[in-house]
Amino acid sequence: MSQTSQEPRTLLQTLLDGVETVGNKVPHPTVIFLVLMGVVILLSHVFYLMGTSAPYQRINPQNHDIEDLTATVNSLLTADGIRFLLTSAVRNFLNFGPVGVILVAMVGVGLAEQAGLIGALIHKLINITPRRAITFIVVFLGICSSIASDAGYLVLIPLGASVFLSLGRHPLAGLAAAFSGVGAAFGVNLLITPNDAILTEITNDAIHLLNPAYSIDLTANLYFAIVSSLVLCVVCTVITEKIVEPRLGAYHGEVPSGTGQGGSTSGDESRGLAYALYALLGVVAVLALLTLPPGAPLRHPATGAIVGTSPFMDSLIVLIMVIFLVTGVAYGVGARTITSSVDAINAITKSFASLSDLILLFLVISQFIAYFTYSNMATVAAVKMADVLKGANFGSLPLLLGFMAVVAIVGVIIVGVIPKWAIFAPIFVPLFMQLNVAPEVVLAAYRVADSPPNVITPFNPYFGLIVVFVQRYQQEAGVGTVMAMMLPYYMGVFAVWTLLLVAWFLLGLPLGPG
Repeated sequence: MSQTSQEPRTLLQTLLDGVETVGNKVPHPTVIFLVLMGVVILLSHVFYLMGTSAPYQRINPQNHDIEDLTATVNSLLTADGIRFLLTSAVRNFLNFGPVGVILVAMVGVGLAEQAGLIGALIHKLINITPRRAITFIVVFLGICSSIASDAGYLVLIPLGASVFLSLGRHPLAGLAAAFSGVGAAFGVNLLITPNDAILTEITNDAIHLLNPAYSIDLTANLYFAIVSSLVLCVVCTVITEKIVEPRLGAYHGEVPSGTGQGGSTSGDESRGLAYALYALLGVVAVLALLTLPPGAPLRHPATGAIVGTSPFMDSLIVLIMVIFLVTGVAYGVGARTITSSVDAINAITKSFASLSDLILLFLVISQFIAYFTYSNMATVAAVKMADVLKGANFGSLPLLLGFMAVVAIVGVIIVGVIPKWAIFAPIFVPLFMQLNVAPEVVLAAYRVADSPPNVITPFNPYFGLIVVFVQRYQQEAGVGTVMAMMLPYYMGVFAVWTLLLVAWFLLGLPLGPG
């Protein structure tokens, strides 16, 4: 927080300063998760000795079977638990999704950054975009990035910081704006995303518990998602420019190497961008041939689908890597920043070296998440809260709001749109159907409550990555800095989005086609 002390303090700014101060007094994120691992191990044994359990139904996301299960707390201090602690460490790390995403994507993104393509694109973006629209565009791109799953965390968030810095604005405000779009609005998009297909399938399985003849379509929430995307772009833009950026004040720190600066595009940059454009058109043409014709390799071999479950959607991270790699090399050749294959390899190696701190953090986080998942404590807590809400004698709208509150609370400790819905859908979809609330509404309510916690919870696998990005510009920053910066987005997005859904519900507007 860099605002001068002479400026008047609002109550919100004072609150956020307190959150930052307290949050930054906690140890390094790696130490935090080591401590949390110890807490999980001890609590798992306590609840195990108490015999804590909760029966529930779950929809298996793979085969869509309805499973009758009993969630029991597993101790990490029993013989089985100790065996798990000692035998699963390597597997936990290798199966931790963000590790693969970052290492694969950074082959292309890192080369493009080191070659200068990212900086040149920022120059071009600044030259052709009205300055008043920059914040909106950064948030908008963040929201749209969910089509590529988690790639927005790696690409767009540092890009948002660089864009703001190039305009003489505080880079952390740009980082926060991008993070709000990528995380707080993750559940919606202008297009159909891979998660939409899975959420729809799980919802239909829950519907069939009560009415086997009824199903919803993949586009069941499309109208609501499009309107939500645009509304949340405005909300996050206002929060960035009226709350976050004024609190941060002017930026007086160092400019990280490779960050694009303002000014006109040089001749070498122009030639590099032209080469990169030709390379991009070539890559797109090849991908089109691999995707669009009937029977193409990237279509689903049985259904021919492109969107949803298909090789194309499953290979998005690799495709992003290829696009950045090819265009980065092309730019480097044109701009004379890459003159040999050795230059390209060195660029990738340098980008990998910058990830060393993050890899250590991911090693610790992966163990913590594996221990927490093994203990089953989060599932037991979610089921018990759902049972309490289910037994409450509320009307449809208060129950819907209560459902959203439970999802938001659980969302702090269970980060992931699919696992929570697999638990909540068979409980709440039939319950709301009996209250004449359409399944589409329940799914929309879940989207609203699930996404905002992504930007404030340290349990988000990418939260440590955000801290690393912030420390590029503010070395003393910590968990508290990020939480204080993102708390206004969490409160604003959740409040406005909830009001939008309530208005939609009361007016009886269609959430999607049909």
